[in-house]
Amino acid sequence: RSAIEVRADAALTLDNHGAAGELLMLQGRPIGEPVAQQGPFVMTTRAELRDAFRDYQRTRFGGWPWPSPEPTHPPTEGRFARYADGRIERPDRA
Repeated sequence: RSAIEVRADAALTLDNHGAAGELLMLQGRPIGEPVAQQGPFVMTTRAELRDAFRDYQRTRFGGWPWPSPEPTHPPTEGRFARYADGRIERPDRA
């Protein structure tokens, strides 16, 4: 994996010499802050990372409100999405 910085006002040609490749291009302005990253967590210090990871281990960021980690619906239920407004959407009943 590589990271490069390019100018937004200049043309850019990419050549992977005929091989397959993937490109993820992101855009943004520098935030002028230190960045510490581990797994999915991004903070500004290693101490904040430790705190975030500890919080996640303890509460899963809000916790699971049911008494067991098992699914709360039977496998026969099929795929669905339940929205905050109570609406339920099923792809097989669109």
